Amino acid sequence: MLLGPALAISALLFSIGVVGVLIRRNAIVLFMCIELMLNAVNLTFVALSQYHGVGGQLMVFFVMAVAAAEAAVGLAIILAVFRHTTSVDLKTNTLLQG
Repeated sequence: MLLGPALAISALLFSIGVVGVLIRRNAIVLFMCIELMLNAVNLTFVALSQYHGVGGQLMVFFVMAVAAAEAAVGLAIILAVFRHTTSVDLKTNTLLQG
């Protein structure tokens, strides 16, 4: 596996995730874009671990654990907000504002 193409794909995936977070206002799409960014970081860790040892692959396990916890808590919050307001659009949701 060459380092350059892997880092280029990772940067492209991360950029798509950032654009998705900044442009879209649907909470589910927002969480999908955050997961895309976390997977781009995982790809970078795996690509760099080929040159620097196993440390990058160990970091992937920690990032995956955080991503799983974030997905579980985030989807539970989205479900609770949807039951309360029947919408997951972040522009129209004023549940957390005073």
